Amino acid sequence: MFGRKKRGKDAQADSGAVAETEPQDAPEEAEAASSPDPRALGPWDESEMKGEREDYVDLGCILIKPVSGVAVRMDLDEQTQRPRALNVDYKDGSVQLQAFSAPKSSGLWDDVRRELTEGLRRDGGQATVAEGPLGLQVNAKFNATTASGGPGYRLARFVGIDGPRWFLRAVYTGGGAMPSTTAEVLDDVVRSLVIVRGQDPMPPRDLLQFKVPENATPQNPGTASPEQPVEDPQPPVSAPRRGPEITEIG
Repeated sequence: MFGRKKRGKDAQADSGAVAETEPQDAPEEAEAASSPDPRALGPWDESEMKGEREDYVDLGCILIKPVSGVAVRMDLDEQTQRPRALNVDYKDGSVQLQAFSAPKSSGLWDDVRRELTEGLRRDGGQATVAEGPLGLQVNAKFNATTASGGPGYRLARFVGIDGPRWFLRAVYTGGGAMPSTTAEVLDDVVRSLVIVRGQDPMPPRDLLQFKVPENATPQNPGTASPEQPVEDPQPPVSAPRRGPEITEIG
């Protein structure tokens, strides 16, 4: 989880594919006005579910519809062995998903977006806020070294979506971090999600619990993508790490 709100809290950044070159930094974009209803096309609360529950794969706090060509994996916490993040992969891109409890009276994305942007810039990354397909997003860029040893950069796209007493965090990397067919497919997957908050009282920013389906197939982490972000978003701009095991579904 990304922790409860406290003073001096930072947000983590994870990176996507390395590009070969990058021109001079563009001026920072001013924050755009948020869309009137970023959830007009989803993702949905359990009370708003479209179709039957049997149409979805039940992962606990997130229900996801199977999509041809899209792979779904879960990251396990190294100490507890409990699932802590969901990764959706399509072609050259990925989006990592986590759902958190949120206050009944207000959302979290305004505060989290501000903390994330400040943390990224403080640690040498570039971060701009812009209107995206799912509302306001943070576009991040990090210096990196290419496979040939030359200078390059990595990209990531951070999206936050406020729902009824829940908050969904989506971190896009690889081809999902930039406008592309891959990003469009991953955005559609996120829109189709159903978030199951439950009725139990929870402090804001507590991670909602995933569950591993009975038909999940254990996969050696060495066969997974080396760029899966699995850390909590507290230390800003830390190197991506995989958990000890990744479970592939379907």
